[in-house]
Amino acid sequence: MGEIIRPVKGTRDFYPELMAQRTWLYNHIRAVSESYGYQEWEAPIIEALELYAAKSGEELVKEQAFVFPDRGGALLALRPELTPSLARLIAQRARELPRPIRWWSFGPFWRYERPQKGRTREFFQWNIDLLGSASIVADAEIASIGARLLAALGLTAQHIVISVNSRRLMETRVAELGVGAEDRPKVFRLLDRLDKLPADKWAAEGTQLGLSAQQLAGLQLLLQDREQWRSSPELTAFFDTCSALGTREWFDFDPTIVRGLDYYTGVVFEARDRDGKFRAILGGGRYDNLVADVGGDPITGVGFAMGDVVVQLVLEKYGVLPKLRAAPADVLVTVFSAELLPASAALAHALRAAGLRAELYPEADKLAKQLKYADRLAIPFATVLGPDEIAQSNVTIKQLASTTQLKCALTAAPQALLQLRAGAA
Repeated sequence: MGEIIRPVKGTRDFYPELMAQRTWLYNHIRAVSESYGYQEWEAPIIEALELYAAKSGEELVKEQAFVFPDRGGALLALRPELTPSLARLIAQRARELPRPIRWWSFGPFWRYERPQKGRTREFFQWNIDLLGSASIVADAEIASIGARLLAALGLTAQHIVISVNSRRLMETRVAELGVGAEDRPKVFRLLDRLDKLPADKWAAEGTQLGLSAQQLAGLQLLLQDREQWRSSPELTAFFDTCSALGTREWFDFDPTIVRGLDYYTGVVFEARDRDGKFRAILGGGRYDNLVADVGGDPITGVGFAMGDVVVQLVLEKYGVLPKLRAAPADVLVTVFSAELLPASAALAHALRAAGLRAELYPEADKLAKQLKYADRLAIPFATVLGPDEIAQSNVTIKQLASTTQLKCALTAAPQALLQLRAGAA
């Protein structure tokens, strides 16, 4: 055999057992999103580079985006995030869409990063956004949806903390240190790198940005003040609204949370495991200027994104990632002999017509081999339709986990299996 071509670095192969986990996550995301009234949407996976170049930040565009020219020479990018695409879609139909706009999406993204635990180059991401409302209720609702999803997955506020800050509050505090408006985006990116760099390198980067020793010391003090949120009407209203929404226990104020993307304008937040072992599970915040920046009418927005890689690691850590059955079939319809294959096929058809997921074994192999196949896939039931059953218009139904079996009339098989499936659920 020739050498098997390896997958592209940083991508993943989703064998059925891993696909079952991804589908399980998607189904929970859909259920929680729709429970708050959000509509599903999607955008292209390829966008013009200029869409990201304007507002996503230099690091994302120059270092992390997969960029390539099309045959006409225009620069395109595999989408590294979704918010700019969201802004573009809203801008195109802003006057037609009822407000507030509540949308969510789950799909693939790419970032050219060094693959490591918790970080891949291709990943799947949940995005959820509320546009058209400047109310702090919108910020609290979006953040609370993140908490609800984590709870639905089996996590608790003892496992996870969602850390909250305000770019507006930080703008004020950084300005008090004498940092001009033109330099604040760079300072925010520096703050966002606090936990990514050793202290000496972090200070050296600050010096390179032109910050004085006094300003760096002021930033350090600023990042240690855990009570300053009480002076922010925005943040006090946010926490009060989370209390009303029943999610307050998940949230804490953290002045180190600023988010590195340039388009954030208000409340920002990130969810992490309380042990601090992993990168952020989800993160987002308010962006009130982005739609206008891509050519649309001004419209406020708030949202977050959650990748599938880190959340799975966290679920595994706390032992709440379920063991899922990759095979969807409720029943394997075995084939006793080549002559009786049509009868088995007809039975499979009848079972499917009744709403059962029936898998027909394609060959007349030994019955033991067919049952072993069903057992390996954890298919709970199997039917046997041999000469004796045909002669009596019966079928044998085997419950594989308990090795018990029963016989019933062939016409009653669908109802019998539906009852057995309900009892096993």
